[in-house]
Amino acid sequence: MDYDAHLSAALDRLHQEGRYRTFIEIARDKGHFPHAVWHKTDGSTRPVTVWCGNDYLGMGQHPAVLGAMHEALDAVGAGSGGTRNISGTTVYHNRLEAELADLHGKEAALLFTSAYIANDATLSTLRVLFPGLIIYSDELNHASMIEGIRRGGGAKRIFRHNDVAHLRELLEKDDPAAPKLIAFESVYSMDGDFGPIREICDLAEQFGALTYLDEVHAVGMYGPRGGGVAERDGLMHRLDIINGTLGKAFGVMGGYIAASAKMCDAIRSYAPGFIFTTSLPPVIAAGAAASVAHLKSDGALRERHQTQAKILKLRLKGLGLPIIDHGSHIVPLIVGDPKHTKIISDRLLADHGIYVQPINFPTVPRGTERLRFTPSPVHGPKEMDALVRALDALWSHCALNRAELAG
Repeated sequence: MDYDAHLSAALDRLHQEGRYRTFIEIARDKGHFPHAVWHKTDGSTRPVTVWCGNDYLGMGQHPAVLGAMHEALDAVGAGSGGTRNISGTTVYHNRLEAELADLHGKEAALLFTSAYIANDATLSTLRVLFPGLIIYSDELNHASMIEGIRRGGGAKRIFRHNDVAHLRELLEKDDPAAPKLIAFESVYSMDGDFGPIREICDLAEQFGALTYLDEVHAVGMYGPRGGGVAERDGLMHRLDIINGTLGKAFGVMGGYIAASAKMCDAIRSYAPGFIFTTSLPPVIAAGAAASVAHLKSDGALRERHQTQAKILKLRLKGLGLPIIDHGSHIVPLIVGDPKHTKIISDRLLADHGIYVQPINFPTVPRGTERLRFTPSPVHGPKEMDALVRALDALWSHCALNRAELAG
C-alpha cells in the first residue's frame, strides 16, 4: 500500500469539500483579552479581536486565578509528577474537587484532564459497573459522550433531539428491570438550545433510570453560584452525575464529574481513563479552584455576560442576519456552506481583524455550516460595534449572494 498517497487523498477530500481546518496562531494579550496578536505565516503580526473563544467570562486573565497559579508554581513547581494513584494527588487537586462537589451540591467530584476524557471514561466505565446497562442518548450529544457510550459496548438507544415523547417511547419498550441511564446536555453548544432537564428527570424517576447531564457550556455561567442550568432551575439534586469543564467559563483546563461519593469512588477505581493518566498540574488545579470559588459569588459577571449576548443577537437580527436564538449565550450565524463559511471567516480576519473560526461538518450537520460567536463581559461596545459593522459591510457587499462570496 502507498500510505503517503492515502494520506494525501484523505487531506485532498477535506480541501475539496472546504472542510480542511486551518489553525490560526494567536497570542492572547493578558489583561486586554479579547484582544490578541495574530502571527501570520509570513512572519508578520496583526492585532485581532477574538470572537470565538470559550473563555466565556474572561476568567483566564482574572487576577484571582493568575495569583493562585503563580503561588502554586512557586510552591511546588510545574507538573504533578504522576497519576492520581502514584504521587499525583496534591492538596490542590483535593481542594478543587471539594470546590466542585460544593458547587453542584454533591458528595464528591472527580477530576480528569479534560471534559472529553471525563465523559468518555465515565460513560464507558458505567457499563462495567452496571452489567446490562441501557444508555439513552440525545442524538445531538457531544462527540465525547458518543464515544464513551460506543466504547462501553452494550445496548444504546438514540432519542431525537430534546424529544421527551420519543425518549418515553424508547423507555417503554425496554425491560423495566434493566439498568438504565439517560445522557443529555443542558446547553447544546452549536445551536445554543437548552435540554429539557426537568422532563427528563421526571421520566428517569418513572422508569428507574440514572441521569447523566453534561453542563460543559453552562457551568460558571448559569445559576446563583454558577452551578449551571440545573442549579438555575433548582434541579441539581435530581441528577445522578453532572459533567463539567474547567476550560470554558472557569478559564483554565480540565474536566470533572460530580456525583455521590460512592459513584465517584467506583469511577475512580475502575476507569482506565482516570487510573492511567497523569494528573493535572497543581498549578492548573490551583487556578481552577480559585476560579470556581470566585464565580460562586460573582453573579454580576454572569449578568454582564448574558447582557452582552442579548445585545449582540439583537443587533445581528436588526441586520437581518440568519442567527439562531434559543436564549442562551451562544450566537450561531448560519451560512450553510463550508467554502462560503471559510471565505467569510477569512475576510473578517484579513480585512477587519476579527477572528471567528468556521464550524463545519462533522461538528454540525452538512448544510448548517456556521460562524459561532461567543460574546463575553470583556467584549465592550467598541468591539461589538466593530463586529457588527464588519458583518454588515460583508453581507451588504456580497448581497447575501453565495455565488459572489465564492468569487
